[in-house]
Amino acid sequence: MAHINMADTARSCDTYLLFNGETLLPNGVRAFIYTVVLAYCFIGLSAITGRFFKSMESIMRHSREVVTVDPHTNATIVKHEKVWNYTIADVALLAFGTSFPQISLATIDAIRNLGQLTAGGLGPGTLVGSAAFDLFPIHAVCVVMPRAGSKKKISDLGVWLVELFWSFWAYIWLYIILEVWTPRVITLWEALLTVLQYGLLLLHAYAQDKRWPYVSIPLARGERPEDWVPAEDASVDYDDNYDGIGDILPGQNEDIVDIFSAHSYSNEGYHHVSEKDVEESSIGLTLKNKWEDTHWFSIWWQQFVDAATLESSVSRKMDSTCLRVIRISWNLIIAPWKMLFAFVPPYEIAHGWIAFICSLIFISGIAYGVTKITDQISYVTGVSPYVIAFTALAAGTSWPDLVASKIAAERQITADSAIANITCSNSVNIYVGIGVPWLVDTMYNYFVYQKPLYIDNAAGLSFSLLVFFATSFGCITVLVLRRVILGAELGGPRMWAWATSVYFMILWVVFIVLSSLRISGVI
Repeated sequence: MAHINMADTARSCDTYLLFNGETLLPNGVRAFIYTVVLAYCFIGLSAITGRFFKSMESIMRHSREVVTVDPHTNATIVKHEKVWNYTIADVALLAFGTSFPQISLATIDAIRNLGQLTAGGLGPGTLVGSAAFDLFPIHAVCVVMPRAGSKKKISDLGVWLVELFWSFWAYIWLYIILEVWTPRVITLWEALLTVLQYGLLLLHAYAQDKRWPYVSIPLARGERPEDWVPAEDASVDYDDNYDGIGDILPGQNEDIVDIFSAHSYSNEGYHHVSEKDVEESSIGLTLKNKWEDTHWFSIWWQQFVDAATLESSVSRKMDSTCLRVIRISWNLIIAPWKMLFAFVPPYEIAHGWIAFICSLIFISGIAYGVTKITDQISYVTGVSPYVIAFTALAAGTSWPDLVASKIAAERQITADSAIANITCSNSVNIYVGIGVPWLVDTMYNYFVYQKPLYIDNAAGLSFSLLVFFATSFGCITVLVLRRVILGAELGGPRMWAWATSVYFMILWVVFIVLSSLRISGVI
């Protein structure tokens, strides 16, 4: 089997990406071109992720009106309850959304390998590498994000511990099915159990959030501010840091992407309003809905106008000609992406669900292109696809995780969502990102060949998991020490914040170097 794969790879070196003339170019030139195209795909992924988050914010903001009668006063009480529970929104929407580039890449890689008894390597390699990127570089960025001297700590330790447990168990489970239960083979039942554990994570996280007896950790929730994003920070412009493609125009602050503002709610999950306020807000809501229903086509058309605009009114006011040229050049480079993604319907329609689904389709399309480009880079350079997956693909597809956690660390009062996004994303990577592709392949092999799914480089993947366990233990230990000594996981004295950040980056480099050397056969 190994000899056949090597022969196939040798023949595949003559393959091309777009046109046959590519094979006439030197391999070094081809590798450079493919790398530039891969980077351009990551820019597009960042752009569509911005629209994806806007639609997700709209979904998370959706609330329903609940009317009850006070039994003592017979007064009518109107409650506005969020449709999505806070913790479930973090695990199901935020973590799933930021991990969807990796999930779609792994699923596409699995579909491409249907009919083969051996699983593809891009998906698992990218997801394990993404877990390391999430845990180390993203923590390194978040720990220095709070203002100098300020501290941000996790307010709900119980929920974080539950999420942390399922995050670590995910990788322990992956090692068990790779090396212990059925070594280097994945059966249909193993894949099915992997996916089902995501449901257990959701249930356990919800139980902890609601403090169900017997199944939740008896830890009190710390104080949460009623306004999740403080008023003094609400006007700060973070859009350019978020999607990297937009200009903030005067009067457009309401369009700034802020997925975390959806978490603004009271501890009871609703707020009381007077009848007068309800009446006024209902009228305003009705007028707003009528306006959106009538003018959504105009909003959609404006997306195309914005995509075709290379210079905004803000950039025209810049005194520096050099900066204006750079801004215009950048907008020109990303104009194709902006124009393509303008076809995504406005997120004001149907609470954002249509834009949500369309964004997922675009993300899947980019992920498919990334897999093809990665194949070409591997063919012309001879670098193992696993190494590329651990490094370039993991970092590129984890960009949404980095941006989401960075914004949370900057804008939120506590460190809950910034750190929860990391731990939950790592869980989603395994239970969904690896579980679903393996379930697809094992089901196909079971019904067509009556065979399980073989993992070609299980030893290298298992070694990476062991390195990940060791380095992640060092990461979590430092977070606990910061909590005990400094009183917070993020921020604190600048010297200690930067020292922690450098330490996390060193752990990531250790993981990358050891995993790459093992997969390449050096160690």
